[in-house]
Amino acid sequence: MIGKYAQQLLPPKPKDQMPHVKLNMTYKEWMHRHEGRHKWRNRRWAVLIFINLLFVISFTFDLAVLEGSLNGSRLIGFYLMDPYVSLELASISLRTHYWPHVTMNMIIGLITILTFYLLMGGRTFCSWVCPYHFIAEWAEKLHKYLVKKRKIKEHHFNRGLRYVFWLGFLILALVTKRLIFQEINPVGIVSRALIYGPGLILLWILALVTFEIVYSQRFWCRYVCPIGTTWSLVGKLSPVTIKFEYEKCGHCRKCQDVCLVPHVLWFVVKGRATQKQHYVGSDCIKCGYCVDICPGDALNFSIKGLSKIV
Repeated sequence: MIGKYAQQLLPPKPKDQMPHVKLNMTYKEWMHRHEGRHKWRNRRWAVLIFINLLFVISFTFDLAVLEGSLNGSRLIGFYLMDPYVSLELASISLRTHYWPHVTMNMIIGLITILTFYLLMGGRTFCSWVCPYHFIAEWAEKLHKYLVKKRKIKEHHFNRGLRYVFWLGFLILALVTKRLIFQEINPVGIVSRALIYGPGLILLWILALVTFEIVYSQRFWCRYVCPIGTTWSLVGKLSPVTIKFEYEKCGHCRKCQDVCLVPHVLWFVVKGRATQKQHYVGSDCIKCGYCVDICPGDALNFSIKGLSKIV
């Protein structure tokens, strides 16, 4: 198996084919070429803030624009239903027979939101909409600073743990006939706190953020959140992705340093790429950090199969 995999690896690029040489730049100059560029990050933050602010404005001024919260909402009269909440309700219905009473609005809302994120990339929700992600993103910066200063150590867990939580919360819903996950879900808690006002439940968010700062960065998003896991599964069929072009890569790995889910960029490591072009996996949250920082512009947003059509 190892020999077979080794035969698939692309040969190392000769020095004259390295991107900085082609641009007639020193490697150091090339490395800092896009330093400080935050085009996609700024767009993403603007969208995230706008969507969550729209919830607040709609509630405050009693406008029928974006009502509810991120657990379930209504956009100008059209219902939007979170898929994992729907799975929990389906689990509960095995004992309560709830599903025969589901309204057409709920079905339409589920299909609408699934279709949108199926097209845009499932975990796009995480970085472009989720308010807890915005908090965790800042917490990660502090975590990395403390690790760099050797004040704390980084702790990792097996990524398969998220599937245990994904199934576990559904089993809890079945056993208790309650939406247990929604009671501790940071996405819903932060969303409701922004819209309806803070409460003591925010102490749970504080504890979670503290844990991520001092022990394991982005613990909830990477190893627990069943919403992100659901969107990752949906995103496997998404046409919107980030494309990697081997010829433009200088193997600096700056993209992995800033990536919020660095395992999706495994092919940027020297000697790992197996094709001239790679597409990131469905765990990618489309945050755009790698696109912004890549000195060779080897990473860009793309639509799978578009080049074959156009």
